[in-house]
Amino acid sequence: MLSTTAPARSALRRLLQRWGAHPEGRKHPAAGTEITVLPLPPQLILPLAQHIGAPARPLVIAGQRVLRGELLAEAQGAISAPLHAPTSGVVLGIADVPVPHASGLSGAAIVLEPDGLDEAIPIEQSDPFTMEPAEISRRVAAAGVVGMGGATFPAAVKLALGQKNRIPTLILNGGECEPYLSCDDRLMRERAPEVVDGARIILRAIGGDHAMIGVENNKPEAIAALRAAAADFAEVEVVPVPSRYPMGSEKQLIAWLTGREIPAEGRSADIGAMVQNVGTAAAIHRAIRFGEPLTRRIVTVSGGAIRTPRNLEVRIGTPISALVEFCGGTTAPVARWVMGGPMMGLSIQSLDIPIIKGSGGLLALVESELATRPEPGPCIRCASCVSACPIGLVPLEMAALIRSGDLKASVEIGLKDCIGCGTCSFVCPSQIPLVQYFNHAKGELAAQDRGKMKQDAIRQLVEARDARMEREAREKAEAAARRKAERERAKAASLTSKAASAAPARNADSPAITTEETTA
Repeated sequence: MLSTTAPARSALRRLLQRWGAHPEGRKHPAAGTEITVLPLPPQLILPLAQHIGAPARPLVIAGQRVLRGELLAEAQGAISAPLHAPTSGVVLGIADVPVPHASGLSGAAIVLEPDGLDEAIPIEQSDPFTMEPAEISRRVAAAGVVGMGGATFPAAVKLALGQKNRIPTLILNGGECEPYLSCDDRLMRERAPEVVDGARIILRAIGGDHAMIGVENNKPEAIAALRAAAADFAEVEVVPVPSRYPMGSEKQLIAWLTGREIPAEGRSADIGAMVQNVGTAAAIHRAIRFGEPLTRRIVTVSGGAIRTPRNLEVRIGTPISALVEFCGGTTAPVARWVMGGPMMGLSIQSLDIPIIKGSGGLLALVESELATRPEPGPCIRCASCVSACPIGLVPLEMAALIRSGDLKASVEIGLKDCIGCGTCSFVCPSQIPLVQYFNHAKGELAAQDRGKMKQDAIRQLVEARDARMEREAREKAEAAARRKAERERAKAASLTSKAASAAPARNADSPAITTEETTA
């Protein structure tokens, strides 16, 4: 456990009482329904980029039959994750299809036609507590497990940090602070032993000795189920946290539970902690205990337009239209489709988009559920955004600097620490779209960084070309000098040879010396 004292934690919690917002939860009726397994759709669409990092590289071809759990695409690079078949069937090909992304653009995906047999590759059960930590990380990587809370960071990369740093404390994020979403809540209620076992496996992988499962206090059933599952394991503690947005953010959860703050531009490992989502822990449990790759997840289907909101266990790659149809379709015009939560989710335009590893929710919102924001007014300097910011930034000052074009100054006062949660925009009485300014500025900075990298690359290429031409010119000059020296040596040798051959000829023309003259 982190060594922060109880008074220090209490003092930090008093400071933390001010930040955040309290958007209307709207988690029911979906939160009150048990997880239902969605039947297989006629077609699965499996994007190659379902994680942070380079897209996976496909290993299958059109017409190939695959089994559930079979590797379809391998990871490329350290921050990447493989992709596996969610069921048995025939690969129809690799196509460019609409994918869940803020840009609304398409991406490469493997299209699989299920055969209805759901045949699986042979797997073996294992005991994780006989494995070395490195082996656990390797198996998690091979299973394609990524962060199930939406960040989709490859889980094995985090686990590997435990082999480089001392990480005594694991924190499982069961906050689920986004309105509407209840997939983690149902997981913790119905499959608490999987979550607790996943926490213990992660502790072994990182060499930790204490796990805290932080659950918002508006989920009493989940807290009770987890405590019952963890009763025999002293290293696992279930801790209620305040119901507040964005309590599910890594920095806020660590600060509340441990009394320590992650340094600016630092990582949780720097203070001896690691955060994983409860869904990620359950996926690690299945990957290590049963050799099951990540091919399914729980998704909340909700919103004012959905006839029967519920939580569904869905195969990765299922088109969202299948989820809507299973929930009875819509009962009202949909003003906006959202994948994820309403605060940080993605607006989507097509029901052909598939569920991916990071998809925790599908919302069909009607007009009355959307925040009707009038035209932004002037900043009244009320500092509501400052009080609400979970990172402790000054959003009104950052926005003013961005509007004036001074991105450098906005970075100096914390722009890159902004987590993009939108709390500042939510509480602003003048309806100023603060988070949009910050996201725009981050995009501009990223474009500048890419431009600088491009210029640096061009400069390096020019310098390399100049160095190559200089080297080639030097080599040519040296070669010419060698050839000249060789010609001069050859010429000198020729003159010497001629001189040597001319000397006997002159001696032959001289008068012969007779024996008699020699005797005389």
